[in-house]
Amino acid sequence: MQWYKDKNLNIEFSRMPSVFPRYPYFGMSEEELKNSEKYPFLNRKDLQVRLTDLRKNKKYEFFIPKNYCWNGASIPRVFWRLIGSPSDTKFLIPSLIHDVLCENHNYVDNDRYFADKVFERLLYVSRVSAVNRWLMFHSVDNWQKFCKWRKK
Repeated sequence: MQWYKDKNLNIEFSRMPSVFPRYPYFGMSEEELKNSEKYPFLNRKDLQVRLTDLRKNKKYEFFIPKNYCWNGASIPRVFWRLIGSPSDTKFLIPSLIHDVLCENHNYVDNDRYFADKVFERLLYVSRVSAVNRWLMFHSVDNWQKFCKWRKK
């Protein structure tokens, strides 16, 4: 299923992504409750992802398993009024794919900028405004450049 394509990038999924919030419920252990607070979103179906960098003529394929959990968009509370809350449904699929790429740099040959462009284009598909996409892209890109995404 083609999700997005332009002259630089192609994003495809094996099926429609199925993402949902995780809710606390009676009978959950303390550890399960803490885990669902830290990672409140759930991928409900196995998902094969294919990303193609058309500028470099490179294809990347990876698998996101059913029950993979992540924390949504990492937006500091002070910016929620401007950008939106981390649980905004527009951010779920972009944050899912980006979090998987951040945890597995090798999925895109350690190409931080490409992973961030994928995130930005997924925000575009989700109809996030141009200003918010710009803010989110540059925030993520600069955060990873200086703190998180280092070549090994």
